[in-house]
Amino acid sequence: MSKAPIFGIVAGEKSGDILGAGLMLALREDFPDAEFVGVGGPDMIALGFRSMNPMERLSVMGFVEPLGRLPELFALKKRLREYFVENPPVAFIGIDSPAFNLRLEVELRQRKIKTVHYVSPSVWAYHEKRIHKIKRAVDLMLTLFPFETTIYQQHGVAVKCVGHPLADTIGFDDKKLECREGFELNPDDQVVTLMPGSRGGEIKRLAPVFLSAALESLQDCPQLKFLIPYSSASTKVQLAGLLKESSIFQGEQFRLVDDSHAAISAADLVVLSSGTATLETLLLRRPMIVGYKLAAFTFAIASRLVKIPFVALPNLLAGRQLVPEYIQHQLTVEKVHNDIVKFMTGSEDQDQLMQEFDSIHKSLRLDASKQAANAIIELVREPES
Repeated sequence: MSKAPIFGIVAGEKSGDILGAGLMLALREDFPDAEFVGVGGPDMIALGFRSMNPMERLSVMGFVEPLGRLPELFALKKRLREYFVENPPVAFIGIDSPAFNLRLEVELRQRKIKTVHYVSPSVWAYHEKRIHKIKRAVDLMLTLFPFETTIYQQHGVAVKCVGHPLADTIGFDDKKLECREGFELNPDDQVVTLMPGSRGGEIKRLAPVFLSAALESLQDCPQLKFLIPYSSASTKVQLAGLLKESSIFQGEQFRLVDDSHAAISAADLVVLSSGTATLETLLLRRPMIVGYKLAAFTFAIASRLVKIPFVALPNLLAGRQLVPEYIQHQLTVEKVHNDIVKFMTGSEDQDQLMQEFDSIHKSLRLDASKQAANAIIELVREPES
């Protein structure tokens, strides 16, 4: 191996940028002179990563939505393939973005470049036949959650569960009072945090339901206060517009805030979109109501493929329903309103739920970046077959 090994990495989302940055730091413990090149975001670039394309150009979702971007994505894949064939990395690591990365990994592996995929595609949820393509694409699959490894083991794909970096970085201490002080909230305020997603499409589909349910909840619980985190300047504008459309004025009862982590910690209850934020909410030990809506045509396809009873991560990790979840047509203003009021006016003991959350937290707290780096280093050091 050369003194300054090259690692190829492609990350297509903010969450992938965070994973990539942690992985770079961990790999540099063994390879301090390593070079990292491919596609990455600001966290990776700040550590010296050379990004050949803006990361946000890979941020596409669903079955239909990426179609309009195919020419651009194919051109980028070709450019990356040619670069890595001419400048072979000791390993190529595709972080999430499976629709793009698996295709690139197949082509690189055919050229004897070792390939790793970090974050399992949802083959355990739908489209199980995809496992055969994954087997052709990767030398090693790194999963975040223990339940994801079984299907790879069954099909002879090298796999390792490394845990989740969020579980490593979020501690077990409760910072509710500290975060409330930061938002100028009182310790005894009743606070609900609304998180209708980080993408424009998600917000468009979910925010009207969440906001209407919040307004109706005020009829039963007039003392409620709502925090609404935004993820970017554009989503702030979008959320402000939706507040105005709902005749909601920003003030003491509804506030847009720029720190989702603190907004979750400050809350008594979180109403949010299904996704990584549900894991963050679990790790911060907050009860939640989970909802999600896809574009109509995407849902029509997905509903025929999905084979799992839950979509919310807390329920998937527990193997049973810990928190309420409402998907597509099940997500209604009435249901969310009723759950908010039930929580705020009820006397249900949350101790058992918090114990479940703590148990899941401990199971995922594995020093993910170090575990991932060690597995990659072991692969890199394997002799060529």
